[in-house]
Amino acid sequence: MAYKVFIDGEAGTTGLQIRDRLAGRDDIQLVQIEHELRKDAEARRACFAAADVAILCLPDAAAKEAVVLAADLPVRLIDASTAHRVDPDWVFGFPELTPETREQIGAAPLVSNPGCYSTGSIAMLRPLIAAGLIAPDEALSINAVSGYTGGGNALIGEYEAGTAPDFFLYALAQGHKHIPEIMARTGLEVQPVFAPSVGNFAQGMAVSLPLHLGGGRSLSSLHGSLAQYYAGAEFVRVREAEEIGARVDPQALNGTNMMEISVHGDDAAGCAVVVAVLDNLGKGASGAAVQNLNIMLGIDEGAGL
Repeated sequence: MAYKVFIDGEAGTTGLQIRDRLAGRDDIQLVQIEHELRKDAEARRACFAAADVAILCLPDAAAKEAVVLAADLPVRLIDASTAHRVDPDWVFGFPELTPETREQIGAAPLVSNPGCYSTGSIAMLRPLIAAGLIAPDEALSINAVSGYTGGGNALIGEYEAGTAPDFFLYALAQGHKHIPEIMARTGLEVQPVFAPSVGNFAQGMAVSLPLHLGGGRSLSSLHGSLAQYYAGAEFVRVREAEEIGARVDPQALNGTNMMEISVHGDDAAGCAVVVAVLDNLGKGASGAAVQNLNIMLGIDEGAGL
């Protein structure tokens, strides 16, 4: 039996990568819309009606409109936008979040795909808060660098034209759209200082969490808590700093749905940096959507990944 899947917004960066991951599978039949009708409400509604699951790869406002368009249809939805990531009616689609999350995704009619920066941030913070190694009211900072594909077609165009800088920081006014989901899904009570940046490479991401040590917080306790939390996880690995080496490469996992977390620093200096590396279009977007799709359909979680 082939499940029918409609990608609403297939022509965008995330949509194209989801399509590529699904196109060769014999258990998936893509429901596709004529290019000239991709904004036609009646044609899109017909695609929603024909699909078992639809994946929304749209700007926030358009994603909300799509939900209304499909509201009375039996199609299940995965939203790759920011629109529903803190909405209580939607299951947050990070299967490794808690022991119950995978089952919740499997039963959900509405699943919100996490953001790329938030995937790395939540993956580091949630286990350490649960272990009592980070207090919910602790003042934290999160730094990150992403490939330019995370900025959408306009930014991609700048880099392809050679008009964008090799590196820049942005959203320093602390209004980045991923901050609410980071706080909501980790239990943080104080907003972290978030400093995202973009480098002159297409895909890849490294998210880093600097921490002072002491009071039971050591390199060993940080690593051990993370390793225990993700023991047995298919797509999250906790690695020793020595395995990573002196340089952390944000492009190391490009083309995969993997995320690797490592703990660096020096106990004597009292300083540590926890780092998560992932493909911003893999585990940070299209790969995560396919992983959630597989769980919702009750098939091998790693199919196509």
